[in-house]
Amino acid sequence: MPSNLTEIGSRGVPAVNRQRTYADLIVAYLAQIGVEYVFGVPGGAIEPFFNALAHQSQYDPSEIPSGLAPRVLSRKTPRATRALQVIVARHEAGAAFMADGYARETGKLGVCCATTGPGTTNLITGVASAYADHIPMLVITAQTALPGFGGGALQESSSDAVDTVGMFQHCTCYNSLVSHPDQLERKLLKAMVSAYRKPGGPAHISIPVDIQGLAVEPGVEPCDIATLFRQPDVADTQSFDALCQALLKAHRVVLFLGSECRGSVDEIMQFAELMGAAIVTTPSGKGCIDAHHHLYRGVFGFAGHSGARDALLDDEVELVLAVGTSLDELATNGWDATALLNEKLIHIDATMENFIHSTMARLHVYGNLRTIFSDLIQVFTSVDRQEQNLFNGGPYSSGREASRQALSSWQAPNSSVTFGTPKKVALDETEKYLSNEIPIKPQRLMGELSRRFPNNTRFVCDAGNSWAWATHYLHLKQGGHFRTGMGYGAMTWAIGAAVGTALGNRSAPVVCITGDGSFLMSGQELTVAVQHRLPVIFVIMNDQALGMVKHGQRLGGGEPIGFELPPVDFAGVARAMGAQAYTIQGPDDFACIDMPAVCKASRPTLFDVYIDPEEVPPMQARMKVLRSDKTIDG
Repeated sequence: MPSNLTEIGSRGVPAVNRQRTYADLIVAYLAQIGVEYVFGVPGGAIEPFFNALAHQSQYDPSEIPSGLAPRVLSRKTPRATRALQVIVARHEAGAAFMADGYARETGKLGVCCATTGPGTTNLITGVASAYADHIPMLVITAQTALPGFGGGALQESSSDAVDTVGMFQHCTCYNSLVSHPDQLERKLLKAMVSAYRKPGGPAHISIPVDIQGLAVEPGVEPCDIATLFRQPDVADTQSFDALCQALLKAHRVVLFLGSECRGSVDEIMQFAELMGAAIVTTPSGKGCIDAHHHLYRGVFGFAGHSGARDALLDDEVELVLAVGTSLDELATNGWDATALLNEKLIHIDATMENFIHSTMARLHVYGNLRTIFSDLIQVFTSVDRQEQNLFNGGPYSSGREASRQALSSWQAPNSSVTFGTPKKVALDETEKYLSNEIPIKPQRLMGELSRRFPNNTRFVCDAGNSWAWATHYLHLKQGGHFRTGMGYGAMTWAIGAAVGTALGNRSAPVVCITGDGSFLMSGQELTVAVQHRLPVIFVIMNDQALGMVKHGQRLGGGEPIGFELPPVDFAGVARAMGAQAYTIQGPDDFACIDMPAVCKASRPTLFDVYIDPEEVPPMQARMKVLRSDKTIDG
């Protein structure tokens, strides 16, 4: 691309001739790897980056070459790319949450940006949430001009003032200040690669405003970076062989799946069926699989199911394979050694650091999860064929076949419930799941949401009561469509993440399940969905309280303080913002709503759902940990 160019502005009118800047180089790299959106809030120090986004050249997509240059970091001639679109959030934390939701939906790099000072510090909660959940994200923040460092400039956030780079040190996988223009390209590439390197997460570069706006030399084009993002499909052969030997001797196996199984679910499920292995998930791993699968026994851990713990405690179970999980508090039912963290455990993971939480395990297997389970399928398909030949093609007499038959015939205690309930998952209080009482029971609300939206709907669930109710009672028929931000537990995560999800996939409905407390905190992001005509459905669980705080105080014997919220007409608020809205008080109110029309609308919809405030969410595992913390001296 020539250094001097008449570019096309946002209205299709030729813009003033301008030299390409380092900010333009950043935009070119993002476009090269297929990023579609940049989420952020503008400001003075980030203006050159926004200028670069505004002045992108528009090319015909049909001109995009089919192949990339084979040599890593070779300079490339400009190729056709679609212009990146700026999505202006109402708060920088919302921008980070949107980038998080977009990355989860598309697998592409989520990108968010902010100006210096308070713009940058506002991003931190959203970035920390992505870090805890290993979401690949590029975080671009501004600094005042380099000569002004230490001079007390407005919103200065250098190491001589409010050190924002230092603040990001412990919630990013790469974090650096660009202090010279020659550093920018190298540090940008390192940040993007670091975001994808296992375990993945946000990477941050802080760029002074003068470097962003500095002109690049004529003829300088982005390097070809496609090969930098390839992940090795490898596994440790020694531990894999030991895994095979252990599995050959075991007649009954349980798979315990975490959120990092996404991307490998097809192979894992095929292996589970081959082995006749019951499947249990962590709360965040719940979204990876079809909740109605005949091998699934539910969630173990926070808001989990009794049948899941029973499956782990089964005396005939010889091995528990924990796959793609860090084995944190919520995943382990408060570090339950009886059911999970014991000598039956084999931990399989692509992140070496996760093994420090399973030192008691019989075996650690490190490697790419898809590779490991693809290889296991080959091994045990061969074993089963040998068994068939041994018994003249008749029914298997092996322990694995007995396990298959037992799992196929087993029914959960509540299997008579047909209101969208998986037959193999035991729910608590099934009578409330079917209740017609007013205000609506939160158990019944989850059942209504499960059955009234199409199977491809993405459900994005917020922290608080929403977590607990959805984890236990919301059961979807397709894996990969239930998402939470459980690693860090940030309130309002789902509100921004739902917007990012909808931008990442406009063909699927997106339902955001959140609380009235979260909506009062960040509900203004609804206007982003209005502005961009996104049919996101916001479900507000309205109990006029910070529900998890209220019930936690009651269950834990704490003083009843600080949980009350005022009555708010959220439907009225949503209409004032430009959305359509409905007030829901009982189950029959859903029958009056044309859900297909809601899913296809050209604007968001809000359901202000008045839930029974006295229903206690299934949060006993969390309370057990909190009560044990109180016994620690000092």
